[in-house]
Amino acid sequence: MAAETTSPPTADLRDGHTAADAAPGHGPAGTTEVAAHGADSGGLPQFKFEYWGGQIVWLFLIFAVLYTLLAKVFVPRLRKIKDDRAATIAAAVTEARSVQAEAEAQAAAAQAEIAEAHSRSRRLASDAKTKAASDLATSQKAEDDRLQAQMDAAETRIRGLRDQAMTNVRGIAADTAQAIVEKLTGQKLSTAEVNAALAAQGAV
Repeated sequence: MAAETTSPPTADLRDGHTAADAAPGHGPAGTTEVAAHGADSGGLPQFKFEYWGGQIVWLFLIFAVLYTLLAKVFVPRLRKIKDDRAATIAAAVTEARSVQAEAEAQAAAAQAEIAEAHSRSRRLASDAKTKAASDLATSQKAEDDRLQAQMDAAETRIRGLRDQAMTNVRGIAADTAQAIVEKLTGQKLSTAEVNAALAAQGAV
């Protein structure tokens, strides 16, 4: 038991630290400083005054890039699209007005043609009516002339027949009177005497 000896603690040269540094509750010095710094920071670094300079620089850089993109790329494209749309709308409106004006002109021309057709049809109807009336009057006059000629011919024929009938009646009367006188007196009168007596009787 007396031979037992106590060996002195040997130094732990692992990672360049002594055993005392590796004791429980103690860590490397760098780790302790980082932990202490993290414990002291507290909150977001963006709100710390020492970081505002870099943040402002980056803000200006980002703003400059965005402004350049907007001014050189997006805004010209939007303006070009807007101008193209306005030009398209203006061209469409102009074309629509032109088509409307052409349609109105064609409608006016159609109305004029319809009015001209109505006037022509009325004029043709009036001419046809006048011609029909003239033809009717001509045919009526011709028919009247024909009927008048027939009536004149009939009257002439009637007068001829009447004169012939009167001549026959006179002859019959003369023969009858001559026969009666001869029957009553026993004397035969001549034809000249009988005609003279009939003429005197007719004059009376």
